[in-house]
Amino acid sequence: MSSAKYDVLGIGNAIFDVLVQTDEGFLAKHGMTKGGMALIDEARAAAIYQDMGPAVEMSGGSAANTIVGVANLGARAAYIGKVRDDQIGRMYIHDIRAAGVAFETQPALGGPATGCSYILVTADGERTMNTYLGAAQDLTPADIDPAQVAACALLYLEGYLWDPENAKAAFVKAATIAHQSGRQVALTLSDAFCVDRYRGEFLDLMRDGTVDLVFANEAELRSLYQTSDFDTALTQMRSDARLAVVTRSEKGCVVASKDSVTAVPAFAVDKIVDTTGAGDLFAAGFLFGLARGVGHQMAARLGALAAAEVIQHIGARPQVSLRDLAQQSGLPV
Repeated sequence: MSSAKYDVLGIGNAIFDVLVQTDEGFLAKHGMTKGGMALIDEARAAAIYQDMGPAVEMSGGSAANTIVGVANLGARAAYIGKVRDDQIGRMYIHDIRAAGVAFETQPALGGPATGCSYILVTADGERTMNTYLGAAQDLTPADIDPAQVAACALLYLEGYLWDPENAKAAFVKAATIAHQSGRQVALTLSDAFCVDRYRGEFLDLMRDGTVDLVFANEAELRSLYQTSDFDTALTQMRSDARLAVVTRSEKGCVVASKDSVTAVPAFAVDKIVDTTGAGDLFAAGFLFGLARGVGHQMAARLGALAAAEVIQHIGARPQVSLRDLAQQSGLPV
């Protein structure tokens, strides 16, 4: 395997996050399913935004959050995602580059506006997302630069890419190039509702070797195998995936392969403020550890550290140096 220019390259829906702290009444009034992610159109996006209180606005998108975390830990990171050449799109590009991420995808000159996700955070820290994909769904195979994919040690893809048809084709193109170049491909299942929509296709990606590593939380794992029993689902996941990492909130995570299951504890946190980005940042720490060759258990500790940082404040991007935090905790960076 030739040396890589980037440690991790992420591909995902480039989404601008609008976060607001709210109550259960707001969710009920707008007919939202707490804790889930619903795809919405521009009209519903406008109606929700109009009704929201003061918000925190920042660049987001699941894979983008992960890639920013990878860069924050000190690795070489790149991202592919589609925005429109509009005000929010320009803010998005500035934000991700300012975080130390290489971002070269050309913005769309026409078509729908840059995608936005309206994220309602209730008092228990649970987040409910309403996502207008906008320009993100216009990511096509033409946006995948073969040289850039071949130059990354690890390719990271989000399950949400399965919603837009063109993005799905872009995902498969990138995974094929990565494997031809001797690279590894990782997939996050994104959310349980996403798994409900594409269960069969996600299982095929694991079983046919399109992806080498799968990230899931407990809800996604149960949805994938349509069972409420964690151990049953994990056993099936071990037979389908080469390597799987299942996060279990305060219970930590398990790293599972055909031959072994390793449980790794979570980091203690003082107060959960907002769970947005917990899984994204866990993946960042784990991928960073893989890129550094520190072993699965230590990679999971790095993931747990990054997740613990992000759930203690509003927003899905780290607010302090994860690299410094890892050094203070005696973890390898």
